[in-house]
Amino acid sequence: MQKEGYTINTEAQEVIKLCDDWYANREMEFHRRKTVQGEDYRLHRMNFAKRCCNDDANLCEVVEINSGSDEQCEYIKNVFVGSNFDTMYRRQLEKVSANGTAACYVRVDNVQFLSNGETKGGEIKLNYVDADCYIPLTVENDVITEAAFSGSSLVNGKKRTTLVIFRVDEQGKYTSDTHVFDNMGKELEDQQIVVNLGDIKPFAVMRTAEVNNLDNMEGYGFPKVLNSIPVFEGLDLCYNILFGDLDKGEKLVLINEMLCKFDKNGHPITPNEQIKKLFVLLGEKLPDRDDVYHEYNPEIRVEQITKVFELLLSLLSMSFGYGTKKYTFENGRITTATEYIGNRQDQMQDLNRQRFEASQYIQDIVKAVLWYSNTFLGSSWNVDGEVTIDYDDSYITDREAERERKRNDALSFEISQLKIWYLMDAYALSEDCAKELVNQSDHDDPDDEEED
Repeated sequence: MQKEGYTINTEAQEVIKLCDDWYANREMEFHRRKTVQGEDYRLHRMNFAKRCCNDDANLCEVVEINSGSDEQCEYIKNVFVGSNFDTMYRRQLEKVSANGTAACYVRVDNVQFLSNGETKGGEIKLNYVDADCYIPLTVENDVITEAAFSGSSLVNGKKRTTLVIFRVDEQGKYTSDTHVFDNMGKELEDQQIVVNLGDIKPFAVMRTAEVNNLDNMEGYGFPKVLNSIPVFEGLDLCYNILFGDLDKGEKLVLINEMLCKFDKNGHPITPNEQIKKLFVLLGEKLPDRDDVYHEYNPEIRVEQITKVFELLLSLLSMSFGYGTKKYTFENGRITTATEYIGNRQDQMQDLNRQRFEASQYIQDIVKAVLWYSNTFLGSSWNVDGEVTIDYDDSYITDREAERERKRNDALSFEISQLKIWYLMDAYALSEDCAKELVNQSDHDDPDDEEED
């Protein structure tokens, strides 16, 4: 990249690496501790960063992508299935919340380059890229127009790295410049490929909807994990205090040796293994009568620790988004974002902003796939057609309230189709079965029912 005249933003990469370490539940310096005697020990890790990112991803799940005619929709669906889009998109949603950015670019495998500069055949694939392998090159009005992507693979048991640079030429057309490096970092000159593309951007970048207020992060999304790291540390500490109380919570029975029997080696004899775990000698001399036998029950500070958890979860909610009750203890359980947002529709504004970002990401991918198909495979799809995305609202919709509304509509209006829809939803019936029940009900004689 430096040979090409670019400067790598190492500051952004450091921020991304820090956030990814918390998301991946890697051991940090914070978790490595020493006792007062200087012995090393490790804090237990709750991995709440993964939980937060997972809940965010639940709210942007895609149900259906409509990209034009039925035939065109089927083609896009086949390309997405061939590139495992559903699974990778879900993974990228979590990574966007963690690291702020995810990307995807389109490539054509097994294409033949003819002597006249034309191409023949090939198969369209999608390459999914994490934030640490994405380099924004040109950003105009917060829109990434040029970018580079890297990735590693194994060839004959040795690591091989591929770098793809997408640039815009003087005519406003994109070019793809591919470089391949071996396991020693040496470029394989014979595998460099430069392809002239069109005016459709061949890549897409998805970022968090929040404005990135960090310095030197142009072209990157705001990593939501970053602001919450102090709270994650507090949650880990709080859990370790609870764990320590539980670990030391077994009862101790303190008893004077005058009340004990001893074996031939001088060890006190206890009735069973359970008592042996709890048995402690007070000493050789006979103490006062009150101290001959004494039980010690360590306190487990559940109430105090619960209050600390509540405070930390509220702070986490404020720093991660979707309101101050995204995570909170209610009646002894943790209410999550998906449950909370269903009762607080005012938080939908934040969610809709993120869904808009996700929609632009998918739309860019669809248009790039259609353009590649038209250019390299000879198809004639409508690249400029409207692309609509339907999201899964089951996490934020009160299913019982929605079902009750459908039931009331079915009873209030003499419309058979409303009854059919209600029966299908309430009892998981097929449409034909629901129609049969409605028709049977409509044909019953009310007078006969009264006589019966």
